[in-house]
Amino acid sequence: MDLGLNGKRALVLASSRGLGRGVAAALAAEGASVLLTGRDEAAFVAAAAEINAAGQGQAQWVASNLADPDFAAKLAEAAGERLGGVDILVNNTGGPKPGGAQAMTADAVMAAAQSMVAPVIGLTTALLPAMRAAGWGRILTLASSGVAQPIPNLALSNTLRAALSGWSKTLASEVAADGVTSNLLLPGRIHTDRVDQLDAAAAERQGKEIDAVRAASRATIPAGRYGRVEEFAAVAAFLCSAPASYVTGGMIRCDGGMIRGI
Repeated sequence: MDLGLNGKRALVLASSRGLGRGVAAALAAEGASVLLTGRDEAAFVAAAAEINAAGQGQAQWVASNLADPDFAAKLAEAAGERLGGVDILVNNTGGPKPGGAQAMTADAVMAAAQSMVAPVIGLTTALLPAMRAAGWGRILTLASSGVAQPIPNLALSNTLRAALSGWSKTLASEVAADGVTSNLLLPGRIHTDRVDQLDAAAAERQGKEIDAVRAASRATIPAGRYGRVEEFAAVAAFLCSAPASYVTGGMIRCDGGMIRGI
């Protein structure tokens, strides 16, 4: 299938590693020009070099920090300079520290929202007018299975990513007539550094070996394994594609059947 991404311009947040890097590589493989972002310069320089060596769409990078008060304005300007505009925005953020709902404080919620919610909304708002004027755009927000089925001991993540879910759905109805889609993509247990960190934290909390924690986690997944970044990225690339023009306002799962709700 031709995804119609050749020549499209994609800005992928937090793309020096993990899911963001995988999605950037998948878009570039379809011919898109991608702009990588993040704080770890060595990591995204290496990621850009790897993508460019593949010989399809090209990758550039720019340093950015979601916690920067001027994040949205600075990154929108940089994307305009580097790419000449943005057709595809992939919103991606790191996750907050583990913890239960009873341990959450108002200050912790506000601090996490400033790096997980406000920058995503601000950047999207800055880039949307040009997409609407062009009659084509893709907004894809990478979230968490916790949006559909809250994950124990990840109360902050469950709360804030659910907020993005409501925003994405509302936005979708406002811009659909302009040829712009807005979707949420929920990963299950996709094998990334973040998942390794969560497994390690669970092992420490439960007093178990990490292999036992991973085995127990795999047992809850009908597919019987953790997903691969490439599998997740392929779904993301489709949602950003031309053929996906009638898919909007959705909350799509890539979870191996892990989420039990309908």
